[in-house]
Amino acid sequence: QVQFVESGGGLVQPGGSLRLSCAASGFAFSIYAMRWYRQAPGKQRELVAHITHAGLSTNYADSVKGRFTISRDNAKNSVYLQMKSLKPEDTAVYYCMAYYYSGGVYHPLDDTSWGQGTQVTVSS
Repeated sequence: QVQFVESGGGLVQPGGSLRLSCAASGFAFSIYAMRWYRQAPGKQRELVAHITHAGLSTNYADSVKGRFTISRDNAKNSVYLQMKSLKPEDTAVYYCMAYYYSGGVYHPLDDTSWGQGTQVTVSS
């Protein structure tokens, strides 16, 4: 079955860095785009970063541009999120999900298979 296991979160001071990892299984990872999302307490889940299946194109939310970098290793069925210059407003649970392109839009591979996420807390 489709599975995502996020890791690498933790408590970090403002201005610090973290690298999140997402290990995917149960599908042909290399043919899917991947996204990182985050959800802060009391807020809706928001898109953070997107990377195409071969890693040739990336997109970021305005709030993280220049600070976060998404990357992937198709040989390891993994996607990463390097985060630097972290701010308290980056505090959230971070999730990954696979997407396929059809009809001019991206669709989640399996909206019922979100992982547990990894908690990122930015605080002094």
